[in-house]
Amino acid sequence: MLAFGLLVVVVLHSYVAQPFVIPSGSMEHTLEVGDRVLVNKLAYTFGDRPQRGDVVVFDGTGIFTDEGKGHSSNPFGKAFEGVGSMFGFGDSDETDFVKRVIGVGGDHVICCDAQGRVTVNGVPLDETGYLYPGNVPSAMPFNVIVPKGELWVMGDHRANSADSREHIAAPGGGFVPEDRVVGRVDWIIWPFGRMGGVDRPSTFSQPGIGRQEPALVPGRG
Repeated sequence: MLAFGLLVVVVLHSYVAQPFVIPSGSMEHTLEVGDRVLVNKLAYTFGDRPQRGDVVVFDGTGIFTDEGKGHSSNPFGKAFEGVGSMFGFGDSDETDFVKRVIGVGGDHVICCDAQGRVTVNGVPLDETGYLYPGNVPSAMPFNVIVPKGELWVMGDHRANSADSREHIAAPGGGFVPEDRVVGRVDWIIWPFGRMGGVDRPSTFSQPGIGRQEPALVPGRG
């Protein structure tokens, strides 16, 4: 029974859902340091793709970090990290990042407009519901067109988030390939007082936000 139970846990962890510990304040107040979140690994399995507004966990190896950084080279260490991550006890790998998707492939994302807002395909975002209090949408101006199959991601605590903006001058332009996404953060499962779902903000459902300009060639703005 114990072996069967462990097998079920391993299968669920590998293919269905995985707990992660939030290690930094880059997504405050949506996600706080030390929160345990459950990542839905099936969210994008059956043809669905990451959507604007989703909070996702992704592997940033070679994009936001150096190749191979953050993993234990000791086989016993690797085994311990794997078992701990199944139950959300261990810290997330240094190569795993959690951010909010702001733009998907083909989107033209700009900061900022005359009112200091981020715009997606010319539609300004109302980020007051999730942006960290006192933060501006971005202190760093940018103008990018997201390549097909990639994502532009930002933390909700903009002043404390090394996100796509931070890596815009890097070879990958700060974009995250969709195939690097581990899954979507759907639930906060601990601490008890913060348990609940993580929803997609309504600002990303505004009319016209998905109206991409076909004349634009995906790439760096």
